[in-house]
Amino acid sequence: MRIDDEGIAMADFTALALKDIEATFGGGVRKVRAALGVRSMGIQVMEFPPNFDRYPEHDHNHDGQEEVYVTLRGSGTLDVEGEQTTLEPDTMVRVGNGAKRKVLSGPDGLRLMVLGGRPGEAYSAPEWSELGAPDPIASS
Repeated sequence: MRIDDEGIAMADFTALALKDIEATFGGGVRKVRAALGVRSMGIQVMEFPPNFDRYPEHDHNHDGQEEVYVTLRGSGTLDVEGEQTTLEPDTMVRVGNGAKRKVLSGPDGLRLMVLGGRPGEAYSAPEWSELGAPDPIASS
């Protein structure tokens, strides 16, 4: 419960349209976690153009974070150490922190919600994910 400016109790929630959430990485990542005020986990929405193959292969050994990918729109492939999973609406995939993963979008593009956190630990948000933070790929 939260209290408004007049001292009246209100339900504790935030509702936003994706189009109204600040973006980073050239507009390809929406800062959902920060915009909604979530502190317990990472949440971003990633938008990939058709046939995009430049999303970097990576793991999370450095921070111990596991991730869940939820396909919202479009299609693509999630390659996890050579094993490929088809991404289409309503598909959800969990990837452990040590597994290398790479996202490739299909011919219609791909919109993914990515949730992340470290099992058994408090979430610590990366600086780039905060509202107002500079875009890591913006030219100076």
